[in-house]
Amino acid sequence: MVDIITVETTSLGDRSYLVTDGAVAAVIDPQRDIDRLLDLAADRGVTITHVFETHVHNDYVTGGYQLARETGAAYHMHADDEVDFERVGLLDGDVVRVGAIRFTALHTAGHTPNHLSYVAHADGRDIAVFTGGSMLYGTVGRTDLISRAMADELTRRQHRSVQRLADLLADDVEVMPTHGFGSFCSSAVVEADDTSTIGDEREANVALTVTDEDAFVERLLGGLDAYPRYYVHMAPRNKLGPDPIDLSPPVDADPTEIRLRIHAGEWVVDLRERTLYAADFLHGTVNVEISDSFSTYLGWLVPWNVPVTLVGDKPDDIAAAQRQLVRIGIDRPAAAAAGGVDAYGADGDRGRYEIVDFSALVRARDDGRAPVVLDVRRDDEWAEGRIADAIHVPVHRLERQIAHVPDGEVWVHCQSGFRASIAASLLARAGRTPVLIDDDYERATELGLTGSRVA
Repeated sequence: MVDIITVETTSLGDRSYLVTDGAVAAVIDPQRDIDRLLDLAADRGVTITHVFETHVHNDYVTGGYQLARETGAAYHMHADDEVDFERVGLLDGDVVRVGAIRFTALHTAGHTPNHLSYVAHADGRDIAVFTGGSMLYGTVGRTDLISRAMADELTRRQHRSVQRLADLLADDVEVMPTHGFGSFCSSAVVEADDTSTIGDEREANVALTVTDEDAFVERLLGGLDAYPRYYVHMAPRNKLGPDPIDLSPPVDADPTEIRLRIHAGEWVVDLRERTLYAADFLHGTVNVEISDSFSTYLGWLVPWNVPVTLVGDKPDDIAAAQRQLVRIGIDRPAAAAAGGVDAYGADGDRGRYEIVDFSALVRARDDGRAPVVLDVRRDDEWAEGRIADAIHVPVHRLERQIAHVPDGEVWVHCQSGFRASIAASLLARAGRTPVLIDDDYERATELGLTGSRVA
């Protein structure tokens, strides 16, 4: 009996897998905090003997290297991937036995040139294919992360790779991707179910329903938007063999040290919920509330190698943020402080700003006011429709382009309020006067504030 346990990393929109026959186990695409996988194996009384990477990852620091070192497992990846450590190189068609399970490597280039998928065979049949960033639910992994120059060719190879998987495998084979659950490594945003099969993908996957290669390339590349800028640091780190993580508590910082770090230009990140932050914050901090999107947006926004200090209400929030950050290579916070703003900002310069909803914007306009409305959504979201007379600076460009935002009070919104809260704190940090629109963008549409799709 083969058991496949999915390990979700919702903060990055990724999945890892532990596959076991009840005695030994393989792990596919482990995240860097490998304690989760070690605990799973221990709970089930199985030994991890093999670790498989589908590709050199661009969106997180792998845990594969350390997991193999700690367990003595064989570490598998494509033979042509240039890495600075010993591993078992695989090529298309190679077979690896893990107890009663047979894994066959299939070269499925596209997301990366050397991408591999792994077909798991047991009990006389193919039971699952671990597709990494190749075949995702309804879509495929994006093909522009290696380089823009290679994107066209990699997109064509991605199309052929997904079609090859569909040609080789039966309808009932489970599809087990790594990306696609909110990951920016996915080429499109899709409403994906928890599970899928090859048969499901024949009906729904864009690489199988758009059969003309040129049309597929045009559609895929035309839909790609920005991805987090920390991605550029991930593959080089993974090729070196990442260091073990250290999740011990950061050093404590008192209010004086917090102020010194702010004045030095470091990032002091307040993890509190955005309404609490807006009501009372320490000037110079940045609000990225602890949530599933925390590491993605902090990693996207913070200048690389700038020290990060974490502040918030509870030590558990600090620990949760720290765990998310090690996955993207921010290994140690410079310092931390819990206890809320009264603890870490007692002697500091405190501020507040207003929170409203889209109804308030309607009332302001009806009263003859014309506040600056700043939309910090992505370019593709802006192209779908926008509030009349709004200006647009995506949140990941705001700090560099804040001078483009007109003077005066700035009413800032996004799709749900999360990104707008980050933007509001960045505006306040720059000495501006934000008003946070903490509301769902659908309300703006319902209230008649928005226009239609832009041609």
